Amino acid sequence: MSAERFLDTNILLYALSTAVEEQSKREIALTLLESRDVGLSVQVLQEFYVQATRPTRSRPIRHEVAVQLIESFLRFPVQVTDQGVLRNALSTSRRFRISFWDAAIIEAARALGCSLVLSEDLNHAQDYAGIQVVNPFL
Repeated sequence: MSAERFLDTNILLYALSTAVEEQSKREIALTLLESRDVGLSVQVLQEFYVQATRPTRSRPIRHEVAVQLIESFLRFPVQVTDQGVLRNALSTSRRFRISFWDAAIIEAARALGCSLVLSEDLNHAQDYAGIQVVNPFL
């Protein structure tokens, strides 16, 4: 399976937001989740679960709801963090001086065949050796 665009965790989290000040981001996130050309990684799904159910979150969701949402996200291509993604992420982290976790996002996207990573967390318009980051909320 492959995809053109890769969704970072923050997209999934904004889709859940009920905060008035995040309404426009929620609408954008929901539109992205209706797309057929997006992919995710196991790392993104793990981060989503941890952040969405976190007790200190203003409105955490229950475990059962998070599991149902993750099951629904499995309709997209999902990249595992295998040895190749791991090794490439280690190299990308060092080359671009970014965190390992951000590099793992970039390399999971590359493994899925994506050319774009949609993320609010990485630098907008940054090119990571052929993978470009776009902040869809700008």
